[in-house]
Amino acid sequence: MAEQILVTTTENIPGRKYEIIGEVFGVTTQSKNAIRDFGAGLKSIVGGEIKAYTSILTESRDQSIDRLRQNASKMGADAVVMMRFDSGSIAGDMQSVVAYGTAVKFID
Repeated sequence: MAEQILVTTTENIPGRKYEIIGEVFGVTTQSKNAIRDFGAGLKSIVGGEIKAYTSILTESRDQSIDRLRQNASKMGADAVVMMRFDSGSIAGDMQSVVAYGTAVKFID
C-alpha cells in the first residue's frame, strides 16, 4: 500500500483537493566501509566520480523515500507534497539522508 502513495516536490496536485495530516519523514544512515574508502582515496588522487559513494547515496535516497511512504501510509495519507531531501555526515564516516514533506489526505 505504501508504494502507491504519491510523492511530489510541488505544493499542489493538479485536480486534487486535500487536507493536511502533518509532517512526515523517512531517514536512513549508512556507513562507509574500508574497501569503499580505499577506492575513494585512490580516485580522489586522479579525479572523477567516486561511484561507490554515488551508489551509497542513491541507495540512501531510495530507502529514505520508501520509509517516507511507509510513514505516510501509517498516518492514513494518500500523498506527500513538498517533499525535500536533506543529508549530512555523522562522525566523518557515516552519511544520513532524510526525505521529508507534508502528508495529505484527498477530500475529493
